[in-house]
Amino acid sequence: MRFRPDLGWADVTPRADFINRRQLMSGAAALAGIGLGLPAAALDAAPSRYSTDEEKNTLEQISGYCNFYEFGTGKEDPARNAGQMTTDPWSVKIDGLVEKPGTYDLADLVKGQPLEERIYRLRCVEAWSMVVPWIGFQLSGLLDRVGVKPSAKYVAFETLYRPDEMPGTRRPVIPWPYVEGLRLDEAMNPLTILATGLYGEELPNPNGAPVRLVVPWKYGFKSIKSIVRITLVDEQPPATWNIVNPREYGFYSNVNPEVDHPRWSQASERRVGGGFFAAKIPTQKFNGYGEYVAGLYDGMDLTKHF
Repeated sequence: MRFRPDLGWADVTPRADFINRRQLMSGAAALAGIGLGLPAAALDAAPSRYSTDEEKNTLEQISGYCNFYEFGTGKEDPARNAGQMTTDPWSVKIDGLVEKPGTYDLADLVKGQPLEERIYRLRCVEAWSMVVPWIGFQLSGLLDRVGVKPSAKYVAFETLYRPDEMPGTRRPVIPWPYVEGLRLDEAMNPLTILATGLYGEELPNPNGAPVRLVVPWKYGFKSIKSIVRITLVDEQPPATWNIVNPREYGFYSNVNPEVDHPRWSQASERRVGGGFFAAKIPTQKFNGYGEYVAGLYDGMDLTKHF
């Protein structure tokens, strides 16, 4: 199935499932004091100071051209296959070095968190890019709420693993479930968000519904989708692509035009939607967010800690 920008998610989701999800998200949004699941213009929130004013990609481009290997390795496979993933009910286990471990349903997860529209650049390690209008909240708010113990140094994340709904997981393309991790100071940075929406609607399944990580200064694969577990740990956690091929995919995976991928240059990128003959865009270090994040890596050799 190909996504059309003139369709709402009620048009491509079974009506009962859509209504159930909408009730859940509306309840969560009411707790947060902001309406979620409404057109972007109806969101009672000022534009974030972290948003770019660059032209946004369309919903069809964002949901129709993406990586989500749980549904297949092709760029259009998530749009074709992700509709079968059940996202209601949904819960996230938070454990490890926290004061309030537990399993939180989606409404509890969002409770008390101020939702914002964050229009971020997205840079894929494959040298293509987009501009995406996420709806979400700062991960730091959730971590503050559950209480991070002093011994915690990293945050580990895990994606849903459900082979009966995720055809890509029936093949050992990569180790399942998909896992990722951040250093604690990266996770607490105000740019790091948990996204629950896109273009003023609930997050589409191909983009990691109902909740995903967004870390805009890192390559896209660090922004893990469809999260079911968040664990605070004292040692660097495993990260799927770093496990699969550490020579090509470092743990940090910061966007850096000065450090090429072993098989291609990272100096420039192709903006999705620009057409085959469109000029490539010079890639910015930290994807253009250096003023907010460069200090996290003072003293580090980013050619070694890539």
